[in-house]
Amino acid sequence: MSGEAMDSVFKALADPTRRLLLDRLREHNGQTLRELCERLDMARQSATQHLDILVRAGLVTVVRRGRERLHYLNPAPIHEIEERWISVFDKPRLQALSAIKHQAEEYAMTSESTSVPTYVYVTYIRASAEQVWHALTDADLTARFWGHANVSDWQPGSTWEHQRVDGSGAVDVVGRVLKAEPPTSLVITFEDSLDLDPPREPSVVTFLVEPHQDIVRLTVTHEKLANQEMLNGISQGWPAVLANLKSLLETGDVLPQAPWEMSEAHT
Repeated sequence: MSGEAMDSVFKALADPTRRLLLDRLREHNGQTLRELCERLDMARQSATQHLDILVRAGLVTVVRRGRERLHYLNPAPIHEIEERWISVFDKPRLQALSAIKHQAEEYAMTSESTSVPTYVYVTYIRASAEQVWHALTDADLTARFWGHANVSDWQPGSTWEHQRVDGSGAVDVVGRVLKAEPPTSLVITFEDSLDLDPPREPSVVTFLVEPHQDIVRLTVTHEKLANQEMLNGISQGWPAVLANLKSLLETGDVLPQAPWEMSEAHT
């Protein structure tokens, strides 16, 4: 995180009203402006001004659903602050804090506005939109940062497969490409219940790639999750996958950890 970006995070967190907005999103994520105003007894204009500051700081992510704008808490900037000032000086205690953080993220990124869970995660990558798109759609690169090769021609209506890289040729997840607009937007279905009878309704993942100054803002939205267990799995999986993607594009190598397997996260 640059010094300017960190300044904006601290400025956003300095105001008690903005901290209260973050608390309300943590309690009930995916709220509209109207819902936030009602819960805080706050005028729309005032809430909008505070939310704009939180969005610019990267602490809140806005996802459009038709005419509505849903607001999600994004803990990534706070995590980067934690990594800068805590991991260096207090590694043992960081492990305990990390467990708490993952639990908080899992809850915070869940939308309770509908009966079907939704997970949203945002990361910033120092790369071009074209590089991020290529990494998301190239079988060899996905094999490196995901642990599975995602294989498709990535045309709307085409199928895609999440293939193991152990030489077995086994496929753990299949899906269909719903939308592909290089290099900014990719929407796919996840059909992970290949061994269930009857199979359950596939979930839907949207990758939104947005150039942001000299970096890219990548938003991953995972919708129509089957149940809480599936939400728990992808809440651990997506941060690991995206951290590996970020590391690969920025350093040329993935993080020194076991790759996340999508099939395990969806069981």
